Amino acid sequence: MKNSKIYSIIILLYAVSTMGASGQQLAAPADTSATGSPLDRYLQISAENNPYLKSLFNEYMAALERMPQARALPDPTVLFSIFTSPVETRVGATRAGVAINQAFPWFGQLSAQENAAAQYAKSRFELLNNERNRLFFKVRSTYYRLYVLEAAIRITGENIDLLESFRGLANVRLEAGTGSAVDLLRVEMDLAELDNQLKYFVDTRQPIYAEFIELLNFDFGQEIEIPDTLSTIAFNHGKSVLLDSIKERNPGLKELEFKIGALTSEIEVARKKGLPSFNIGVAYTNVAKRTDIADFSGNGKDQLIFPQVGISIPLYRKKYTAMINEQEYLKTAVNQQKQDRLNELVTEMEKGWRDYLDAQRRVALYEYLIELADQSLDILLAEFTSAGKDFEEVLRMDRQLLNYELELERARADQNTAVAYITYLTGKQ
Repeated sequence: MKNSKIYSIIILLYAVSTMGASGQQLAAPADTSATGSPLDRYLQISAENNPYLKSLFNEYMAALERMPQARALPDPTVLFSIFTSPVETRVGATRAGVAINQAFPWFGQLSAQENAAAQYAKSRFELLNNERNRLFFKVRSTYYRLYVLEAAIRITGENIDLLESFRGLANVRLEAGTGSAVDLLRVEMDLAELDNQLKYFVDTRQPIYAEFIELLNFDFGQEIEIPDTLSTIAFNHGKSVLLDSIKERNPGLKELEFKIGALTSEIEVARKKGLPSFNIGVAYTNVAKRTDIADFSGNGKDQLIFPQVGISIPLYRKKYTAMINEQEYLKTAVNQQKQDRLNELVTEMEKGWRDYLDAQRRVALYEYLIELADQSLDILLAEFTSAGKDFEEVLRMDRQLLNYELELERARADQNTAVAYITYLTGKQ
């Protein structure tokens, strides 16, 4: 229960710090009223409820517990002895003794061990951040897919209503003898196609909804809140700034950096272990009182011997050399992993930036095409109403307008998805 509360606090504080004013804002919504939107609440719910994030958090908490272990001295050694054949001394026979010793490693070894543990814990925290960011991207991209689907259902339904009015108009002209039965049949065919398409959209909604609920690990028992119109998000900076942010802020890279720091400290620990360690102790001996001679000063007095000083000399050098070499190899391997990961991130950034620019162009394109198609449909509809001609062109233009409206919504969602992906790469949420 305690860990659960700490987990929620850390996740929420980190989310606020990365989504708020701290740091450089890379992207901003076109509509600032989107702050505190349903999507923001869903992101918070996913961070609080995701079981994998909770498991990573517990691993991070476990890593923190290594630090007090690393900086602690070795346990002292206590030795008890009983003399089965007491040794006679001037003040009496020795009967029993106790000694306690404390080992001290070479100077700086404990601090190096603690630093290694701290660096490892930081790497686990960056892993937690990276997986949280990955989860946020999945939630956002799935949410935008839901938006496209809901928009497709709405637009298709509106188009069906429009075709219903076209059918009424064609039927009136047919009854008046100024129209053709073919016009009515064309409307019926388009209506049948759109009705089938609408049913497919409706059937597709439930699997995506279930996927979204799974990401949040929370059942609302109600519909997801989806806006009627999606506000597109644009970056405030160019690609070069985003690339620099990836190199500086990406949690996956920072995780590897902290691993390198931990291995650097482990190398120092291995070197320190190859140096002498010291032992300091005290011994107490119980002495029996002599009865064979007259009493004298000090007769039967127990002996306290202090100090006892020892030194441990690491003679078997191959062991310590191997320990150093092992950590050096691991450090080189992690450095190579970091470079490989950076190369992958740069490549993914290039792809994401391409998709972002493409989506921006498509948003502008379809907004323009919708305006032209709207005007064309009005003209064709007016000509059909007055002269009864080109009804096929009316239906064709209506279908073209429907396609443009669907593509516009896809382009808006694609732009926000590209922004979400690049944001995930940069490590700033």
